[in-house]
Amino acid sequence: MGEGNNEAGKRPHLAHSHAHEGEIPGTVDLSAAEGDDTAYGQALYPVPAEDPNDPLQWPGWKKNIILIIVSVYSFLGNSSLTGPSVYISIYSEEFGISPAEASGLISYPNLAFGFGSLLLVPMYLKIGRRPVTLLSMITFLAGLIGASRATSYRGLMIARVFHGFGSGVCESLPVQVVNDIFYLHERGKRIGYYTICLCLGSTGPLYAGYMLAGGYSWRLFFYVEAAFAGALLIMAFFFVEESTYHRPQQSPLQNPSTDSLQAKEIAGEKSQPPVQLENVSSTSVPRRKSFLETLKLWGEIDHEPEFFMTILRSFTYFFVPVVFWVIATYGLYIGLGALAFNYTFPIKITAPPYNWSETNSGLIAVASFIGYFLALPLTSTSDRLAAYRTKRNNGIREAEMRLPALFPVLLLPPAGLIVYGFTAQRDLHWTGYFAGVAMNQFGSYFYFTFTLAYAVDSYYANTSEMLIAMNLGKQAISFGMGSYLLDWILSRGICCRDIRYLWWRSPCQ
Repeated sequence: MGEGNNEAGKRPHLAHSHAHEGEIPGTVDLSAAEGDDTAYGQALYPVPAEDPNDPLQWPGWKKNIILIIVSVYSFLGNSSLTGPSVYISIYSEEFGISPAEASGLISYPNLAFGFGSLLLVPMYLKIGRRPVTLLSMITFLAGLIGASRATSYRGLMIARVFHGFGSGVCESLPVQVVNDIFYLHERGKRIGYYTICLCLGSTGPLYAGYMLAGGYSWRLFFYVEAAFAGALLIMAFFFVEESTYHRPQQSPLQNPSTDSLQAKEIAGEKSQPPVQLENVSSTSVPRRKSFLETLKLWGEIDHEPEFFMTILRSFTYFFVPVVFWVIATYGLYIGLGALAFNYTFPIKITAPPYNWSETNSGLIAVASFIGYFLALPLTSTSDRLAAYRTKRNNGIREAEMRLPALFPVLLLPPAGLIVYGFTAQRDLHWTGYFAGVAMNQFGSYFYFTFTLAYAVDSYYANTSEMLIAMNLGKQAISFGMGSYLLDWILSRGICCRDIRYLWWRSPCQ
């Protein structure tokens, strides 16, 4: 007896749950039965298998380190796209091209970044998350090295598109990982951590600008990015385990509904949880893979997902209102935050009446830092609100229950844009730029996080196809805004004379 208890004590605790999805996608019955592991007083969902190799059963430290790796990858991927925006005038002079053409070194890699997911997401459905993650990181690293050594506009563009395309999966991957290894009640918070890394990627121009201060060329930015990408590749090799896992289908017996239990109580029967087949014999629990086994580069090919049909089906999600809402939200905020602010602020701040140095032109990223970090402590707001509303709804969870958390910041981003634009139009004090950007980024953080978590809750079974549509859509919108942004400003915009003098070095006509 004592020996058996000792053996049981050595076995890691495996979570159990009897939650189950309703007929409507996004609706989940989280009523806890006896013996269930719970969070916020509700049963865990998705229901984990009694298998230590199920990603839901992995220890917390492993889940968190994987999330950190893929989130930092998102930061590097995004910062490498937007960082060189402070070099546009330098590229224009060095390669003998117009500033609008030089801005293509930002816009086209940004578009390739979105289209990378079109191939890489179906690929990780077929051959697994781990091999595609490592392949993506290798491609990203190779592109950065190529960009650091490029000597022509064409060569730099090819290298930029190459590393942009390679890192295209870095925005889909963290969301997919959250979907694979975390429970429903953890999604909002974990997606929030990924989102802060995604958002901070827009601060790349800050680091790129200050790298010029040391007397180095624009190439130093790519050297530093490549160094971090190489270190992250090594960490991913050792810690990012394959998270693809096919759980057995839940049977009705394993998931009694609350209504059926209440019916038994009304009939005078003693409500007893049914026997759980997965708990009958602990000897059937598989052994946990060894560390060396988790380092395997290739797993089994999944023949069920169809590669090309996955690509084609993803386009149907453009017609799903929830997905289109997320696409429009991300695309506009990326176009405004990561591109418009980073394009226009260096132009305005280095011209009269401000006359800042070029190396200080990336300081607008400080405003982004302020906005994002003020929002960070509120990351779990939607999870807690949804849990509270689920409790009031007798344990039935609806995907929309997290959305009211967006209402308090609804008008803050538009107000920030007005402050920024008015400051630029009237050449007001530079703090107006910072206040406008901080307001916009504070509000955008919640819309990045909670809208994405809502979409994942709504279409849990089709997350991968949805992510393809989201990445294509938001990058296409931001590309459209970024491609003609400078021409738009020069013809219609905030201070035409100063901008033309700064970039063309000739007086306005």
